[in-house]
Amino acid sequence: MSAKLCVAAAVVSALAFPIVVQVSSAQESGSKVSARARSIRAHAIAVDTHDDTPQRMLFENFDLAHRDPTGNIDIPRMRQGGLDAIFMSIWTPGTIPAQLAVERALKMIDLVREQVTKHPSDLLLATTAADVRRARKENKIAVLMGMEGGHMINDDLDLLRKYAALGVRYLTLTHSVNDDWADSSTDKPAHNGLTPFGRQVVTELNRLGVMVDISHVSDKTFADALETTRAPVIASHSSCRALCSAPRNMTDDMMRALAKNGGVIQINFHVGFLSQEYADAAKAASPAQRERAAEMEKKCGDNEACKVLGGQRLSDEATARGELPVVSYQRIVDHIDHAVKVAGVDHVGLGSDFDGSVLPRGMEDVSHYGRITEELIRRGYSDADIEKILGGNTLRVMAEVERVSREMQKSR
Repeated sequence: MSAKLCVAAAVVSALAFPIVVQVSSAQESGSKVSARARSIRAHAIAVDTHDDTPQRMLFENFDLAHRDPTGNIDIPRMRQGGLDAIFMSIWTPGTIPAQLAVERALKMIDLVREQVTKHPSDLLLATTAADVRRARKENKIAVLMGMEGGHMINDDLDLLRKYAALGVRYLTLTHSVNDDWADSSTDKPAHNGLTPFGRQVVTELNRLGVMVDISHVSDKTFADALETTRAPVIASHSSCRALCSAPRNMTDDMMRALAKNGGVIQINFHVGFLSQEYADAAKAASPAQRERAAEMEKKCGDNEACKVLGGQRLSDEATARGELPVVSYQRIVDHIDHAVKVAGVDHVGLGSDFDGSVLPRGMEDVSHYGRITEELIRRGYSDADIEKILGGNTLRVMAEVERVSREMQKSR
């Protein structure tokens, strides 16, 4: 949940220059782009590695079956946008009492599984790459789970094993604050990266076949995780620091190291991680803008889903008043472009942060997912490379993590 704690600041200020796509003489016509996009859709498996819809399930009793007028995710819009597999984020703030965090995490896992049980014609609970491929063959959406924040294991490897048994298939080592064994990118360093117990967590994740997720972690924690892991890691929802200097975005050196590890950076759609101009403006919000955000947060209280929906509403209203400029969805593809140039096309994917962030114009919800494919076509990507970015790279990492897990379990 990339923007949970900063969404109020993000919605009260923004500045984004229009994105200009360089059109070459070889650029395909709109009709040809659409035809190619449909062809790619017929073969690709689109995987989104980070979506915060469980917050709506928890706080709003939200059901995925109906097309909702608010939020970003539901079954009809996933079908429309061509999303084949979704990692539902199990997230609690790192600042709440540990036992409450555990209880809330377990409740959200139950709610995700309940949605699959309620809608078996549309959803399939997936824990492996093979499950995702089977779901696609059965014309179902694969539902997976990732846990966002190591604080939710409560310093207990047995609890980590329980989460894995319930279907969690990645663990983000930290959220926006340090936990007891790893430093966050947005907190004062306390451990110089991973503690010895933190390294045990990484090793146990490898053994369990659960992906190590390094979004949100400090640069030193990232380096320690790569030094420790025996399997590829992912950044489930991060973007490029060279284009936007948010500390939880990845540097070019980090992306090169991630590629050497065999991992994947999944590009985040949150405007505050896409646009440097937006990020700069967020720090210079007017008192009136800050007051509106504070009032919204006070009204929402502990309801995290309310804060996200309220944040998007404030942003939209401010844009309509001319107070905030627009960030285009094409910025997502700018970050894809940069990551491909630095890390290689085999190491880039998508982690939207839907239902957990403020989204760019043109990517208001998952029904617009196909625009990414069309924009990649316009920029000259091959069909094979687009299929990798949409989900093929993520499925490769999942399969390799599963292979490493089998080897480790055999050797015990």
